[in-house]
Amino acid sequence: MKTLAYPLLLVAATAALAGCGGGPEPAAPSSSAGPAPVPAAAAAAGSTAPGVPCGEVTGTGGAKTAVVAHGRVDCAAAAKLLTDYFAKLTPAEANDADGPGPIALDEWTCGSGPNDPVTACSTEDGRQVEGTRS
Repeated sequence: MKTLAYPLLLVAATAALAGCGGGPEPAAPSSSAGPAPVPAAAAAAGSTAPGVPCGEVTGTGGAKTAVVAHGRVDCAAAAKLLTDYFAKLTPAEANDADGPGPIALDEWTCGSGPNDPVTACSTEDGRQVEGTRS
């Protein structure tokens, strides 16, 4: 009998411990203080403030492209970014059925959709530059 007591005790203890913490996770506390804070990068990216027109650069195939900067981007940097992007595109990338890009240029990522006249470049911190082919 003594030999059976230990395995039975072990089975009972295991069953009791298996029941601990097996329930559903507690719900997150709700707050009526308002919405959760939004990270700065997301807030900047979601901004509806109009961009700053920065002139034109020559795009793919010699097309004029109007440059617009959003966020903390000066016009000279925006124009250089799009000029560098168009210079880096290969003819195959420029004519890709899925659209050119994405192409990384330092901290920027640029690209556009298929047959889209707008080239969009952005950074992780919410800065944006757009180039619209005319």
